[in-house]
Amino acid sequence: MFCQVLLDRQPEAQQGAFLAAITAKGATPEEIAGSWEAIYEVDTTKVSPRVSGYLVENCGTGMDTLQTFNISTAASVVGAAAGINMAKHGARAITSCCGTIDILETLGVDVECDVEVVQKSIENAGIGIFNGMSPKVHPGGLGRILSKIRFGTILNIAGSLANPARPRYAVRGVYSKDLVVPIANSMREIGYLRAMVVHGLSKKGDKGMDEISPSGKTFVAELSEDGGISQYEFTPEDFGVEPIDEEFLVPSDDRTTEAIEFLRVIGGEERGPKEDVVCMNAAPILYIAGKVLNLREGFMVSREIVRSGKALDKLGHWVREQNSDPRSGEDTFRRMIEKANLGLKLGTLADSVPLMRA
Repeated sequence: MFCQVLLDRQPEAQQGAFLAAITAKGATPEEIAGSWEAIYEVDTTKVSPRVSGYLVENCGTGMDTLQTFNISTAASVVGAAAGINMAKHGARAITSCCGTIDILETLGVDVECDVEVVQKSIENAGIGIFNGMSPKVHPGGLGRILSKIRFGTILNIAGSLANPARPRYAVRGVYSKDLVVPIANSMREIGYLRAMVVHGLSKKGDKGMDEISPSGKTFVAELSEDGGISQYEFTPEDFGVEPIDEEFLVPSDDRTTEAIEFLRVIGGEERGPKEDVVCMNAAPILYIAGKVLNLREGFMVSREIVRSGKALDKLGHWVREQNSDPRSGEDTFRRMIEKANLGLKLGTLADSVPLMRA
């Protein structure tokens, strides 16, 4: 049935009814894995990056009730700056104004390129992103369906898992607490070796986010390499951080403004709530990849990376490598750097990021 939906072999009303029904019922881990298999086998262009070490991804399902700026995107840049090979898989905004693909496009990353360009970026820069709504990545129906649905379904979950590079290590955010354990089980079914699935709550507990929460509890299911799944929860205090008011996390309605703020955060200029939440969400990437022993250490290392300028350096390298037209991407990135008033950073990073040279 999932193949028929993806290949548009059923009327659209039937497709929508099917997705609504399985969402209302609650998909089992096996059904999620089956949906992933359909997407991966019939609707995914596959690549195999040649890298040393693990391939890691971090991704959220979207469709959560607490809207935030692009936390997971910033966290992935920090992870890459820590020396982790990041193979991202994201989409344009559906319920928000600026999704992962949108903000990276604004910063100069080529998000409509062939998958081979993304593979090269992962190999050379240690990070790349596959556009989950591009026919070059998913030539069948995934992008078509996701662009028309305004509620979370099994395809949001399985689709985010259908990464062309098929990493086996991951941090995944989900839009409901009820999905945390089922998704961990599904990822084990699919073949992930180590993963952390999270769902965070607002300070009052009445809203949720597909990230680690800087305001309230975060529920976790951790898949270990022996196949076991452990469940636990933590709060911002476990990172050594005071709970943050959600108003500091609200995204801008304007893509350019959002991109400028993104640069200032990963450039180490915003030393406050946004820096804290990015580092909190980068911490599990470092932990899953074996770079740190625990999340609190991961938070401290991530903050050092941001404040040193290494994350901004890594983003510049990413722009250069994931581009069919590197010069155009470099020009876009340079203009955004100037708008963010990060010109003084250019001299510091010039030796390691050729695009930043005068």
